[in-house]
Order: sequence, then C-alpha cells, then structure tokens
Amino acid sequence: MACRCCAEGRRHGSILYSILRSEERALPPAGPAPRGCPCGSRRRVALRSPQVACKAASAVLVKTLRFVQNVPCFQELPLEEQLLLVRSCWAPLLLLGLAQERVQLETVESAEPSMLQRILTARQQGEQPPPRPPPPAPGRPQHGPHPPSAGDIQAIKGFLAKCWSLDISTKEYAYLKGTVLFNPDLPGLQCTQYIEGLQREAQQALNEHVRLIHRGDEARFAKLNVVLSLLRSINANVVAELFFRPIIGAVNMDDMLLEMLCAKL
Repeated sequence: MACRCCAEGRRHGSILYSILRSEERALPPAGPAPRGCPCGSRRRVALRSPQVACKAASAVLVKTLRFVQNVPCFQELPLEEQLLLVRSCWAPLLLLGLAQERVQLETVESAEPSMLQRILTARQQGEQPPPRPPPPAPGRPQHGPHPPSAGDIQAIKGFLAKCWSLDISTKEYAYLKGTVLFNPDLPGLQCTQYIEGLQREAQQALNEHVRLIHRGDEARFAKLNVVLSLLRSINANVVAELFFRPIIGAVNMDDMLLEMLCAKL
C-alpha cells in the first residue's frame, strides 16, 4: 500500500514552493572570506574558540531542523522516511545554514605530535613505536571519530567562501536546502517518486527565481549547483567532530537528531 504522501500525489507541491519562498530573513553585510593555505593539509587543527563556534553551530542546527519541520510536504512523509532524510542531509543543511548566518571559522593547529615525532620519542624512551593505523578498505565508509585535519577545514572554508562570493539570497538558500533535503537516491526510501518530485520542484523554483532576479547572469543557476557539489565532498563525521563532539561527547549524533526532530523546536 502506498503511503499517504504518495497517495496524495502532488497535492502539496505548491505548498513546498510557497514555504520555500516564504523563508524571509535579512542577511548581514558580506565579509571577507577566510582563505587557508593548502600546505600541511593533513595536520590536525582545532577551533580557536570552540565554545563560540559550537554554540553558533548548535543554534544553526536548531534553526535548520525548525525549517525542515515547517515544510508540510516533509511532515506528510512517514517518520521513518523523515529520519532517513535528516540523517543523510543534516550536515550539508547545517553548512548551508552556517554560510547563510555568515559564521566565520577561526582555527589553530593542534598540539598533537606527528607520527615521526611519536616514533622518535618512543625510541628515545626504549619503547616500541606506535603502529601505523591500517588504511580503510576501498569503498567502505569510515565510522567513529574523525578528527578534522587542515584539509577538512579547508574544504569547509572553501564552501563558505564560495557561498559568500555568490552573495546567495535568503530565497536561494531556501531552494538549495529543499534540493538537499529531498534526496530520492537514499537506500531504504519508500516514497522515492514523491521525494524526487519535491526535489525537482525545489530546483525549478530556484531556476525561476534566478531567471527573474538575475536576468543578466545566465550562469548563476549553474554556479549555485556547484555549491551543492562542494557540499558532497565534505564528510559529515568531520562536521560532527568539529562542532558537536565537544558538546555531546560520546552521544550518538543520530540519537541527538532523532530527539531534536521529535521535539517541538
């Protein structure tokens, strides 16, 4: 039996369109985008002011999930489908929110010794050098803590800089969020056709808005979709470790998202 959202078909399509169009909020003036050096991309880095950055990210996550909950078409989906979508897209939605809020990331290199330093120190003390961790199996996702490196941070900063260089508007952010949220390619989804239609509608709304507001920039729609491709290169585990591990400790991120999603934010 088809779920209620699929059975009702496209009845709520225009509602998604109107909800995405209605997310109005003024953006502060654009500031210079920080640029990092690509050298030493494997070095470990940490937030310069983790309390400030984590607090800002937590506030953005709350706003993001509130936005998701306020989309009627999302509410029409079964709870299992909602959870699948949120677990898959919370990190890119958060990064879009950080870009929209103009959250600056200031980082410093961590004091963690390098592998060479640990080997030399162990030899001086007559100990066995620490074993090198085995590389992950090809095609297998890594689980567990993923301490962010300079390369990880550079990818996030590069994404933020791209958004700020395009001076993305509030409505464009909303359409991008809709495109990210309604991902029909996730394994386990049942309402794939319905979700695919919602994603297509968000893209169509973005294209119409760009053609209306930016008539002289025929490449803007493609540039905005480049933003989405940059999002796909950023590891969600890195985002969790950077912004939320200092707050939630060993708590599972999925459990926290479930609790937040089911709460009235």
